[in-house]
Amino acid sequence: MVRNRLLPFSIVIVVFSFMLLGLISAQTRTYQINQQWVKIWINENGSIDLSYNISITLEAGPDINRVYVGQPAGDFTIGNASDQNGRSLTVADASSGSDYKVQVNLASPLAAGETVWFTVITKVANMIYEDNATNVGMEFRPTWWEEAVVRDLRVLIVLPVGVNSSAVGANVNWDNIRPELDGRLGVYWQRQDLAPNQQYEFGVSFPKGFTSYESRSSGLQAFLEQFAPALLGIGFVAAVIVVIVLIIRKKAYLSPTVSIETLGIKHGLTAVEASYLLDLKPTKIVTEILYSLLKKRAMWVEATKPSLKLRIMPEFQNRTGPAEDPLRYYEIDFLNAIKDDGKLSEEKLAGTVMSLRDNVEEKMHGYCRRDTIDYYNDIVAKAWQQVEQAGAPELASNAYDEQLLWLLLDPNVQAHTQTAFHDRAFEPNPLWLWYWYGYTHYHPHPTYKPSTEIPTSSAKPPSIPGADFANNIATSLESTTNNIVVNIEKFANSIIPAPAAKASTEPTHHNATCVCACHACACACACVSCACACAGGGVG
Repeated sequence: MVRNRLLPFSIVIVVFSFMLLGLISAQTRTYQINQQWVKIWINENGSIDLSYNISITLEAGPDINRVYVGQPAGDFTIGNASDQNGRSLTVADASSGSDYKVQVNLASPLAAGETVWFTVITKVANMIYEDNATNVGMEFRPTWWEEAVVRDLRVLIVLPVGVNSSAVGANVNWDNIRPELDGRLGVYWQRQDLAPNQQYEFGVSFPKGFTSYESRSSGLQAFLEQFAPALLGIGFVAAVIVVIVLIIRKKAYLSPTVSIETLGIKHGLTAVEASYLLDLKPTKIVTEILYSLLKKRAMWVEATKPSLKLRIMPEFQNRTGPAEDPLRYYEIDFLNAIKDDGKLSEEKLAGTVMSLRDNVEEKMHGYCRRDTIDYYNDIVAKAWQQVEQAGAPELASNAYDEQLLWLLLDPNVQAHTQTAFHDRAFEPNPLWLWYWYGYTHYHPHPTYKPSTEIPTSSAKPPSIPGADFANNIATSLESTTNNIVVNIEKFANSIIPAPAAKASTEPTHHNATCVCACHACACACACVSCACACAGGGVG
């Protein structure tokens, strides 16, 4: 009888155990680091500007809402953080004791199966220390991840102005050393497929006189002060062992070697951002943004002469757009340039172009410009292939709509459109405001009046012969570019070069491209007489 009574109870225990294990498994967060790109600018005052650019995919488990990014020292100043959509992210100092880190709040929760990237920039003081009688240096240990692999780790350290390659040393052979856009040398390393908790240290050494720095004794003193409580707790013998280990682990710098080139191609730019990289004129860049907003049905063109007169759609009055497809930073800047009378402010429109320019230039730091330009020209060519290889007119028309912003980067867009539609008509969709804008204002004899509201009927708009469509596209693009503002000269004169950087406690480099998620620790330290004090990290 006892055995019979215990059997059902045992079954309940087993079932409950499996349920509990399933619940625990469901709550386990697993993720992968697709890329972790770090860029460090060494400043003349011995500080560094530190940029983390990380992409993470949450494979399973609870959403990620915030990210803790470690800092190499407590004397840091928080700069900007933004995500892949150009949205600014809030950042706060989340340090506790000697655990230095910043908290970056994501714009929206990262759910399982999703990928996010963002960049965060800080300025960290007093990072340069004496290496020997003639040199100073800095050593940096990128973030490592306790529970995730890192597919692509890249580190670029930009040296002070005036340092030449013959005077540079490194603690491990670099993959490349090359000039940056501002003429400063950049030292670059790349590693692939890091195992969980795998760590690397990268250090540079260069002659004194290019930066201010901490003496060897002050670096050691800072280390002792930071770890004094732990050393006292461990005892005098442990302290002696630690000091001996620090002396032994000092690494001699290796002779310079030159290998592969730069960070390679900069992926992930939008068509509008690529328009700047492909050297389109400012008015054509603005036209590209206009069509980007027309594709999103964010606005309508009320008139075209003597300049454009625009109307913002009600759902975009807040300048953000729907949550599932938020406006990008340059689209928001464009909408903010629309005055109450519907015309565009030349000054604010110039600010839109300058903001786009500065963002793209920042994203291009460390990448090969020529290879990146070739890459985006290839994207344009492949976009045409998709249109030309589509079968029925409706399929080709849909492909044209999907690839529109890339196709508009082609200087021969009219000729290529004629080629793609020489034997078939163009089949427009009622939702394509970009098409109806050109059709309404620039077609010789329009026979269809588009609705700026979401169409409720299924009436099919008229087809248009391929040659007429190509001519209409070319005319609307040219006319829009010429009539974007009343005073083109005022618009052009408002676009000024980016101001030169000034000394400040704020990070000099304010923008970057990237994403970051939980890590175990980020650490940078002096090359010789100090030890890394790592900050724990994570997500929440």
